[in-house]
This record gives sequence, structure tokens and C-alpha cells, in this order.
Amino acid sequence: MSNSGDRPEWAPPALQAGRMREALRSLELTVRGRLDGLLQGNHLGLVPGPGTEPGEARTYQPGDDVRRMDWAVTARTTEPHIRETVADRELETWAAVDLSASLDFGTAGCTKRELAIAGLAAVGHLTAGGGNRLGAVASNGAELTRVPARGGSDYARALLRRTAEVPHPPEGVSGDLAALVEALRRPPRRRGLAVVISDFLGPIEWQRAMRGLSARHSLLAIEVLDPRDVELPSVGTVQLSDPETGKQREVTTTPLLRREFAAAAAAHRERVAAELRRVGAAHLVLRTDSDWIADIVRFVVARKRGWSGGVV
Repeated sequence: MSNSGDRPEWAPPALQAGRMREALRSLELTVRGRLDGLLQGNHLGLVPGPGTEPGEARTYQPGDDVRRMDWAVTARTTEPHIRETVADRELETWAAVDLSASLDFGTAGCTKRELAIAGLAAVGHLTAGGGNRLGAVASNGAELTRVPARGGSDYARALLRRTAEVPHPPEGVSGDLAALVEALRRPPRRRGLAVVISDFLGPIEWQRAMRGLSARHSLLAIEVLDPRDVELPSVGTVQLSDPETGKQREVTTTPLLRREFAAAAAAHRERVAAELRRVGAAHLVLRTDSDWIADIVRFVVARKRGWSGGVV
């Protein structure tokens, strides 16, 4: 677990019991200070929503959603076009936050759990304003917490705190991402933005639930990673523990083992990315050893550029 005294300036605050209010206030100020003005009220900047009003047609760009193809314009111009849509005046955003035991880990600037809460704070800020509403479901594997969608900055703060205060799971309790996503999908909600925040470790069995979300909502997957999720350090003999099963194993980090671990981790991440593309989700990766707000800014700018035909 990350040492809060050694945190870089860009790392989210430590979410310690007894100092939760101060930590979340610091997180809010950080998000505001660095993200204010990024969207200027344009919902389409984060992840373009389906909208309800037809907008302008524009030339198809690689990565565009083919479900928005404008076949009449395409036939008339003999060049593929898609139809833009105008975002609803009121946006409802729901987030599914994975707080299972594998998130209680971090070897760099913070834990993955703290990074997941920071990602939720950023989503709340980027979708705030007007009559917009924010809701969340969070699971530690043992219990599910559901916070209804409502509007207002005070409510967004209360939602963030309630999510951050979800208890750490008991030892040996495994998370179930598919069940968490299904809890977000049902009961059906008004069309809007669905955000799934997880490290996406473990079995990849969430595709059907994610596809169901994507069929009705704009879908954003935020993958939180730690360097040790993708590579082992050269530290000789070490005791490894699976936080979700409690199983322990002593291993020697030989060059061969490190290569095999890195290859298996890379293959898993590639499959996660491929499955997220397949279900139609936008994919944002946040790491505990990287400036997470800078990564969000780059993601938003890239999305806006893609949806504006390359011009921001």
C-alpha cells in the first residue's frame, strides 16, 4: 500500500479514516483547479452521449460509432457520413465503482482504491451543471451500496463521500464485476452516461452486462492500474498474496518468471481493451504512477478531437 508521506504532488489524497472529509475536500479542489473550463458545459466532451435531437452530418472518421451512420447523406455523396446528435439538456450519469480487495493495493503514488475514487470525482465534476444528475453503485464484493441519482454540488459531494466510505472487504472475499455492472444496468434507467471504474483483473465475464449498458447508454470504462499489475520487480524471494482469495505463495522473481508474468499481464490487458472496444465502451486508463488528471485531460481532448472530425 502506498505511503502517503511519499506521495508526489499529483497523487490523489490518502483516504484515511477520521480525515475523510478533509481528503475529499482536497480532492475536490484539485479536480476543480485543473479541470475547470475543460468542457464549458459540453456533455459531448467527456463521452459523447446519444442525445435526442439530430445535428449536423459529417464525414465518417475511424473509431466513430457506425450506429450513427447517415445512410441518406452517404448515398448522396458516395462518402461515408455520420449524423451528430445534440446532447440532452439534462444528463444523467451513473457510475459503477469496483472497491473489491484487489483495489486495496498500490505501490506508487496512491492505492488503486484512492485512484478509483479520484476518477469518480472527476466524472462528477465533468458532468456537473444545469439539471444534470449523478448516481452510483459501489461494491466491495461483500455488499452493494446504491446511491440514487440527483443533482447539485452538495449532493455530488455526499455521493463521493458515501462511496469513499464503503468498508474495505473482509479477507478472502472476491469481487464480481459482472454482478456490479448488472446492478447498474437493472432496473433500466433513462438514457445517459454509464461509467464503470475497476482494475478489470480476474476473469473476463462482464461482456454481456457491459454490452447491455452500451446498448442504452454512452459507456466509459475507467481502468485503474498499478505498476505491479503489469510487471514484477527483481526482489529475489518474495511472498505473494491474492487479496481476494487470501492464498499466499512464495516465489523467486527470476528473469524467466518476470518475463512470463509481464507477458501474461500484457495479454490480459490486451484482451480487456479488445473486449471493451467490442462492447462499444470508451476506455480510459489511470495508473497509480502517473498524473491521473493529466491523463484525463489527454483523454477528453482526444475524444473531443475525434468527435469534431479532427478539429478542437
